[in-house]
Amino acid sequence: MLTDPDDDWRRNAACRGLNSDLFFPVGTTGPALAQTERAKAICRTCPVAAQCLEAALAHGEDDGIWGGMTPEERRRLRYLRRRRASA
Repeated sequence: MLTDPDDDWRRNAACRGLNSDLFFPVGTTGPALAQTERAKAICRTCPVAAQCLEAALAHGEDDGIWGGMTPEERRRLRYLRRRRASA
């Protein structure tokens, strides 16, 4: 898990107190796909999802669902941001 002095947003996270395993599915098919959707559904209700996503991006978090995005979605977002920044 991420640790940072600016983690105050975590106190308001919709996932606070939930089993963190839900946000770290093993695989991308079958039961893991359903687990990913359950985690993302929680993220959609979260008032601090944007802060969660930005923290994961800033810390290079490569695993799990953060801010409602899978590792693949975060990689794509990092790529697009780099592309925009270099344009």
